[in-house]
Amino acid sequence: MEFSAKQIAELLNGTVEGDPEIKINNVSKIEDGLEGTLSFLANIKYTNYIYETNASVVLVSNEFVADKPVQATLIRVANPYMALAKLLEYYHSNYTEKIGVSELAFVHSSAKIGENTYIAPFVYIGENV
Repeated sequence: MEFSAKQIAELLNGTVEGDPEIKINNVSKIEDGLEGTLSFLANIKYTNYIYETNASVVLVSNEFVADKPVQATLIRVANPYMALAKLLEYYHSNYTEKIGVSELAFVHSSAKIGENTYIAPFVYIGENV
């Protein structure tokens, strides 16, 4: 699932500082932040990472004051821990697990596929696998 900073801010009653249309599709620790991910800053001992992270979006408290420029789009919220928990709860309640074989996959008739398995597009499963 992919969300824009604007969608996340609306869900969390937060405000966007930066690009409201930037998209994220995963979460990461602020010190390991990757492009396309959301992170959060709640503990002041991690403040230096906000200036170095490659995370696209970072949840911060309304009180956070940057000492220098921040590359990430910020979403200001009352409590970053609670906001992250709410966002994860929302994600999991709207996540639908895929089961089955894509029409764009090849599975040999002798292959044994377990229950509740999803075979994605362009997957090739050969004979006797």
